[in-house]
Amino acid sequence: MTRPGEPVEGACALILAPGGRDAALAASLLAEIGQPSVVCADLDRFAGGLGADTAFGILTEETVRHADLGRLAAAVEAQPSWSALPFILLTRHGGGPERNPEAARLTEILGNVTLLERPFHATTFVSVARAARRGRERQFETRAVVERLHRSEATLRTALTAGQLGTWELHPASGRLSSSPMLRKIFGRRETEAFSYEDFLAGLHPEDRDGVVETISDAIGGGGEYRAEFRIVWPDGTLRWAEATARIETETGGELRLVGLTSDVTDRKSAEVGQREQTEDLERRVAQRTAELESAHARVLDEIRQRERTESQLLQSQKVEAIGQLTGGVAHDFNNLLMAVLGNLDLLSRHVAGDARAARLIDGAIQGAQRGAALTQRLLAFARRQELKVEPRALADLVRGSEDLLYRSLGDGIELRIDLPDGLPPAQVDGNQFELALLNLAVNARDAMPGGGALDIGLDRVEVAEAADGLAAGSYLRLSVTDTGTGMDAATLAQATQPFFSTKELGKGTGLGLSMIHGLAQQLHGMLHLSSTPGKGTRAELWLPAAQAEAVQASPAPAVAAGGPTATPRGALRILFVDDDALIAMSSVDLLEDLGHHVTQAGSGAQALAVLEGGVEIDLMITDFSMPRMNGGELARAARALRPGLPILLATGYAELPEGDALDLPRLAKPYMQHQLAEEIARLGL
Repeated sequence: MTRPGEPVEGACALILAPGGRDAALAASLLAEIGQPSVVCADLDRFAGGLGADTAFGILTEETVRHADLGRLAAAVEAQPSWSALPFILLTRHGGGPERNPEAARLTEILGNVTLLERPFHATTFVSVARAARRGRERQFETRAVVERLHRSEATLRTALTAGQLGTWELHPASGRLSSSPMLRKIFGRRETEAFSYEDFLAGLHPEDRDGVVETISDAIGGGGEYRAEFRIVWPDGTLRWAEATARIETETGGELRLVGLTSDVTDRKSAEVGQREQTEDLERRVAQRTAELESAHARVLDEIRQRERTESQLLQSQKVEAIGQLTGGVAHDFNNLLMAVLGNLDLLSRHVAGDARAARLIDGAIQGAQRGAALTQRLLAFARRQELKVEPRALADLVRGSEDLLYRSLGDGIELRIDLPDGLPPAQVDGNQFELALLNLAVNARDAMPGGGALDIGLDRVEVAEAADGLAAGSYLRLSVTDTGTGMDAATLAQATQPFFSTKELGKGTGLGLSMIHGLAQQLHGMLHLSSTPGKGTRAELWLPAAQAEAVQASPAPAVAAGGPTATPRGALRILFVDDDALIAMSSVDLLEDLGHHVTQAGSGAQALAVLEGGVEIDLMITDFSMPRMNGGELARAARALRPGLPILLATGYAELPEGDALDLPRLAKPYMQHQLAEEIARLGL
C-alpha cells in the first residue's frame, strides 16, 4: 500500500516539451519529489506511452497547437472507466480557457487538465505535480477496488455455475423479475429466452403454485426470509424439483426487492425417494427376518415342548407297558387259579342239591370267584390282553340297553339325560366291554357328585382329517359322559388313567376303571379323552372307529340253567384235553366227563402229538395256549398237519396272540364254567 505523497511504484510521468529547457526543468523538479518521469521526443511517442500505469502527463501548449491530436485523443478515450489521467498543460498566455482558445480545445480533448502559465515558480510546479499525483493515486485505489470486485463477481459466477444455482431478483411492486441464465435453465428455458414473473408462476406445478405464492407474500409482508421447495413443469412436460431461498432488501428509494437463489434438487429428491424406499425395504426385510426368527424360535420351542411331551409319553408308555406286562401275567396266572376254583365249585354244586346251606356257601364262593374273574378282566383290559369280540354295533342301541342299569346304579339324586341322535353309523366295538366301560364312567361320575347333580350321556360323529393324538384319519363315534361334580385339577387329571390310581376312599375303588377303559380304547384303535374343571365337573369322551358294515343286532345267548347246559351233546365225544397246569387239567377233565364225554389228558404239546400219532380216535382237541416248549398255536399247526379236519378249541385269557400264532380257531375265554364249556362245544356243531 503506497502512503499518501509517495509515488506509486511503476507509475511514471510523461513529459512532452521539445523546445527550450522546459523538459529538463520539469524532470529535475519531479525527481526532487521522488516522481519518476520519462521525456518523450514527439507527440506520437507521448500518445503511445499513455497507459493505465501512467502517473500523469506534462506537455507544452506550442507542441500541440498545430499538431494532429487524433492519436492523443484516441489514447485518452481508451482509458478504463476508473481512469481520468491528469494532464499539466504549460502555457504562455495567461487567463483561463475563455482568453486562451487553444487551451480550451485541449481541455475538451484531454479532459482532466491543469493549466500552468510560464514562467512558473518551482514551488508552484511542484504543488501542481503533487496534486496531479494524489488524484492519480486515488484512481489507482479505485482500480484496485474495482479489480477486487470483478474478481469476487467472477468467483461468485463460477460458484453459481458450478453449483447450478440460478440467481434472481423480484420487485413485488412492479412484478418485474430479473433472472440469470442458470435460473432459466432450471425452468427448462433457453439461457437467452425472456423469463418474466408470469413465466415463473406458469412453470410451477399446479399443486404447488398457491403455496409458493403464499410463501412469497409472507416473506414480503413479514420482512423475513423466503424458503420453499416446489415442483417445476418444463415446457416439454418434464417434472423437476427445485429449492429456492431469498431475503428481502430495501433499495435507496424505499422499494422492496426479493433477492434469491434457486437450485435444481431433482437428484437429491430422487436419492431421498430411493433412500426412503431402501429404508422401507430394509425395515420390511428386518421385520420379515424378525418374524422368521420369531417363528423359528417358536417352532424350536414347540419342538422342545413336543419332544418333552413325547419323552414323557414314551416314559409313561414304557411304565404302563411294564405294569401291563406284570398285570397281564399276574391276571393270566390268576385266571388259571380261578379256573381250577370255579371248575371244582361248579362240579361240587351238583352234589349238594339237597343241602341248602352248602349250596348257599358254594354259590357265594362261585360269586367271589367270578368277582375275581371280573377283576382279572380289568387287569387284562388294562394290559390290552383281554379277549374281545369286535364287530359293528349300534352304540345308541347299546346305550339304550344299559339305560335301566344306569338308572339303578346312579340313584335318585342324579338326573340322567341321554341324547342319542338318529342316523349314526355303527362302531367297531365289543358290545359287552362297551357297556362295561359306560357303566364304569357313569359310576365314576356318580361318585364325583355326592350331593347330587346331572349326568349327560351323548353320541355324535366326528371326522378326523389328519392323524393326531394317536388317532388315525377317519370317521369316529364319540360317546360323551359329562357330570356336574367336583371335577379334577390338572395334576389329578394327568394321572387319572394310570393303573391303580384312585381318588376314592381306601377300599372303595381298584384304580383300574379308567385304565381299563383307556386300554379298551387303544385296543379298539380309538381314544379316551378326559377334560375337567375343579368345581364344575368332568367330561369323558370315548372315541371308537366307525364301521362300514351294518350293525350286528345283539342276540340273546342260549338259556343255560344254573345247574348245567341246556344243549345236550349229540353223543359222547372223544376229547383230547391239553394243559400243562395239573389243577386246571383235573377240573376241566372232570367238567367234560360230567358232560358225558370221554377225555384223554395230555400235559404238554409233545404228549398230545404222541396221542394223535398213536392212532387214537379223537373228535375234538381242547388245548391251552400258554404252555412251555410248545404253545397252543404251535400244537394246533402240528395237529392239523397230522389230522387236517380235527376240530380244535383254544382256551386262553389273552386277547392278542403272539405274531404267527393267531390261527383262525374258536376260543374259550378263561376262566370258564361248565355251561360255557358246553356252549362252545355246541357251537362247533359236534
